[in-house]
Amino acid sequence: MPAQTAVPAMLMRGGSSKGLFFALSDLPADENVRNRVLLAAMGSPDTRQIDGAGGAHPLTSKVGMVAPSEQPGVDLEFLFAQLQPSNDTVDTRPNCGNMLAAVVPFALEKGMIQAQPGETTVRVLTLNTGMLSDITVQTPDGIIQYEGQAKIDGVPGTSAPIRIRFLDTEGSVAGSLLPTGNACDVFDIEGFGALEATCIDNGMPMVLVRAADLGRSAYESVADLNADTELKTTLEKLRLAAALKMGLGDVSAKNYPKMCLLNAPLHGGAVHTRCFIPHVCHEAVGVLAAVTIATACVMPESVAAGLAVTPDLSALSIEHPSGEFSVALETDPQGKVQGAALIRTARNIMRGEVMIPSSVWNGS
Repeated sequence: MPAQTAVPAMLMRGGSSKGLFFALSDLPADENVRNRVLLAAMGSPDTRQIDGAGGAHPLTSKVGMVAPSEQPGVDLEFLFAQLQPSNDTVDTRPNCGNMLAAVVPFALEKGMIQAQPGETTVRVLTLNTGMLSDITVQTPDGIIQYEGQAKIDGVPGTSAPIRIRFLDTEGSVAGSLLPTGNACDVFDIEGFGALEATCIDNGMPMVLVRAADLGRSAYESVADLNADTELKTTLEKLRLAAALKMGLGDVSAKNYPKMCLLNAPLHGGAVHTRCFIPHVCHEAVGVLAAVTIATACVMPESVAAGLAVTPDLSALSIEHPSGEFSVALETDPQGKVQGAALIRTARNIMRGEVMIPSSVWNGS
């Protein structure tokens, strides 16, 4: 038996995230064995992930698994896995809109789908939550194009634009847009007192709080917030309480719901944010987190009311520590959000084989 098992993989950036991509058929069919393979590939649990391909941060400890779909009207199926540097969890329940941006480029690189002249639009089913999206990539001469002029904050340089139109994000994990039944709830937090929050899921389960209610501004640096033990302790107590009311159960070992501090915009956007994923302050904002926050901004009874500025639903700018993220909301005549679209970029960084100890999986 060889000392290690070689598994074909690509290291890809999707939006402002990064991780390994696999063809689902190249991984073990058994979920428990597959999880052990992914942990070994990424080098978890270890804060440095020194023995794997992980980047020692939740944003670079992600995995995408892709397969052609046999479902009518669907081209590709995508299974996302969130790993953590310091523990052995492999969470396939939440979505990741950033890694979603790399799905079609990966499938084209692998020959799973055929590129069209000019641009290629592909319907992708995210298996984690059953979310459908139409993803359009640039394919001049039938070849995936990575270079271009699209700029997204949190990523250096420019790249070819990738358009993602989400078709059904409402209640992706929690089952409904407002899983508590309210646009605003009051929680009694031990050691703090009453705290208002909006519990919402339009692609990503989130708990939104006015920063001022916590004695913060949401204008602090990421480093300062990550060092703010008192704040993080209060946010975690709120997260656990809110998750129960949202019907998510005990989330102490899970990566959702995400937490977000809100304040009035500083740079002409809709709202200013500091998101936690869920225990580390995000240096930007997640794709589906941005969609969910934008949705709360147009709800008159949410905690975003009175802070958000929303004159143009076709370009709601969600301000974050490294810039902004623009979301276009589609609404019905009653103002209910029906869909969302945005621009991301992606790049294939490296392809080859990731080596897995045979004691973890012998390839059979």
